[in-house]
Amino acid sequence: MSDTPFKTLADVIAHRYGEGTVGNGKSGANMPADDPLAEVLLRRTHRRYTDEPIADDLLDVLFATAFSASAKSDLQQASVVVVNNKEKREAIGKLIPRMPWITAAPVFMVWIGDSRRIRRICELRGKPFGNDHLDAFLNAGVDAALAMQTFILAAEKKGLGSCPISVVRNHVEAVADILELPLYTYPVAGLCVGWPSQEGFISMRLPPKVTVHTDRYDDWDLNEELAGYDKRRDERFSMPESSQKMTDTYGVADFYGWSEDKARQVSTAERERLGRFVRARGIRTD
Repeated sequence: MSDTPFKTLADVIAHRYGEGTVGNGKSGANMPADDPLAEVLLRRTHRRYTDEPIADDLLDVLFATAFSASAKSDLQQASVVVVNNKEKREAIGKLIPRMPWITAAPVFMVWIGDSRRIRRICELRGKPFGNDHLDAFLNAGVDAALAMQTFILAAEKKGLGSCPISVVRNHVEAVADILELPLYTYPVAGLCVGWPSQEGFISMRLPPKVTVHTDRYDDWDLNEELAGYDKRRDERFSMPESSQKMTDTYGVADFYGWSEDKARQVSTAERERLGRFVRARGIRTD
């Protein structure tokens, strides 16, 4: 980060969250801008890649790093399927045509919540699996998410970019069939990985006042905080009218901030079959 326009980590934080939103702008003021934390604070999603392949040796190292992530009780209930087969990759891409980077990225993988392995271990060791309830589902999903995020951060350390694909859960049955997933496993998210062809965009995040609570959950001033956040994001990048969601239902907003965009996004149900799918995989959700 020798060519960074920032002088301190406080400047980096301000770029991510907005001036004065974290510790009144003082947090990180005594740390240099090239502090290792800056790499995480400035991370971004990449959806466009060069044609340069990723060496198998590097992928091996990244997976070794990813599966060093924290795991619930050391049960290690995460797996990943790297989709090298062209037909399988294209089949997944056809399910999600608005995301062409699924087929264009040098590497595409699907991270798996894996409750199968520990059940097989119990069977092999002649012990019952005594935790056949919702927590088994949650533990495997969290393990997979932790491993995937660790992979993302490790990949970025090596100059790679990535894009998580949660939309695989919109087509969870088809993706599971394509990847031949057995009982007690389920897709958590896809991940595209490659060498970025563009710099990418840093999304401004909600201020810690909204997300960090002390001793009790407190969102009494959420409306005020959202108004400030929406304004800061709009000043950084104002969404064009063509990007407004569901205008046939909600009309065209005079001011279209992040909160309006996300409220519209979740106003329509999706993934309603996920619970049924998980239960059909043998995982209880009660």
